[in-house]
Amino acid sequence: MIKGLFERLLGAADSPATDADARLALTALLVRVARADFVYDASEQAQIDKVIARRYALSPAETEALRQEAETLEAEAPDTVRFTRAIKDAVPYDERIAVVEALWSVVLADQARDEHEDALLRMVANLLGVSDRDSNLARQRASGA
Repeated sequence: MIKGLFERLLGAADSPATDADARLALTALLVRVARADFVYDASEQAQIDKVIARRYALSPAETEALRQEAETLEAEAPDTVRFTRAIKDAVPYDERIAVVEALWSVVLADQARDEHEDALLRMVANLLGVSDRDSNLARQRASGA
C-alpha cells in the first residue's frame, strides 16, 4: 500500500494521486514537521489530530487511524518533496496557505520553537509555493499573535 502511494506521488504508477493520497500526504507532512526537532510528543499528536479531524470531518477513530498510517508513511519516506508535490498538485494556493498555518500550529503545539522545525517549515512552504510573507502571516495566526 505504501509502495503504491509512493509510486502515485512520484508519478510512477498508472493511476494519478487521489484526494485520499493528498490527505495522507498532508498528515504525513504534519508528522514530519512534528518530528523535525527529534521530539514527537502528545501535544503535537493532539494538534495533528485536531487539524485532520477538522479539515476532513473525521471521527476520533478515523483521525487516529489516519495519523497512525501517516506516521508509518513518514517513517518510510526518504524525502519531503513527495508529500509537498502531492499537496501542491491537489490544493489551490489559498488552501496551501491554510496547510502552512496547520503546520505552524503543530510546530507551536509544544510551546517551543526549534531551529530544525523552523528550517523544515521554511523549506516546505517554499516547496508548496507559499511565499515567505504568507508563511509568516500563517505563523502569526497559528500562534494567536
